[in-house]
Amino acid sequence: MILCVRFRLEPAGEALLPRLMELLGEFTPTVEAAPPSEALAEVRGALRYFDWSPTELASVIRVRALALYGVDCVIGAGPNPMLARMAAREARPGVTLVVEDPAAFLRDRPVVALDGVGRATARTLCGYGLDSVGRVADAPLAVLQRLVGARTGRELWERARGVDRTPVAPNAVSLPHSSTRGGTPMLAAERSFPHDEIDRTEHRKALLALAGELGARLRTEGQVCRSLALTVRYADRSTTTRSRTLSEATAHSAALGSLAYALHDSLGLQRARVRGITLRAEGLTGAEGAAYQLSLDPADEKARRIEAVADRARAKFGPRAVLPGSLAA
Repeated sequence: MILCVRFRLEPAGEALLPRLMELLGEFTPTVEAAPPSEALAEVRGALRYFDWSPTELASVIRVRALALYGVDCVIGAGPNPMLARMAAREARPGVTLVVEDPAAFLRDRPVVALDGVGRATARTLCGYGLDSVGRVADAPLAVLQRLVGARTGRELWERARGVDRTPVAPNAVSLPHSSTRGGTPMLAAERSFPHDEIDRTEHRKALLALAGELGARLRTEGQVCRSLALTVRYADRSTTTRSRTLSEATAHSAALGSLAYALHDSLGLQRARVRGITLRAEGLTGAEGAAYQLSLDPADEKARRIEAVADRARAKFGPRAVLPGSLAA
């Protein structure tokens, strides 16, 4: 049994995530952090040891998180990570949603609710009448593979039947703002909108702020990243994730911002009701060991010098001491 715990952290509260992971580690050693505010925990052993149901264990976790750190959480439980995550997206605060019958839980849901199904794949499937998870599950495997490719088709067919072979990868969060996912070092930053946001300009402002935050944190910790991953959370609680490798490992905020914009553009969002945006810097490595492409562009060198001065100003006067003009209002 897998628990997906979504801690209701404020944007500035991500530093609590390592402590919350330690709290989960009191019940099971198999805990995977998914910054900025989520964790997966394999709890089959804990349920047998304490002789508790998933709901009872989730209640104890919720009470301890509130009592020790003042953090509420929503919890979903299921036989695998995909179902646990889907349950957590629909769970209400104070109530644990447990998936006991995967087929019944999935059957009537839109196909876009499945992990790994983006809007482009969903449009392709819906064009052939495969608009629900149940219809995808009933479709012949060969048909799905012809529509979306051999590997993707098999993964989609299995997930529609409630099968997710992804293991929970135990890891430790050692730094207040960084963690690992599946053994890969990463940093994450998130922005939630006060209402369902359809304005593309507001989306891009959030991306600019997130890229600047990640860049500053990378430079402070003496690291660079090799790739970025963008996750957009919609009003119906579904999400879409896109990732892309940088041309070279960097901590330069301008380069991170440009790639973040490109990832956002690749989603083709048109008046989508966006609830929140998460940007992850993945494949972290020490800046001292990174190779850089020499640039003859004086504007690029000037931008990096200005960035260094801005970092010193923020360190002395606070994170909002120097901001891009579009974020100053």
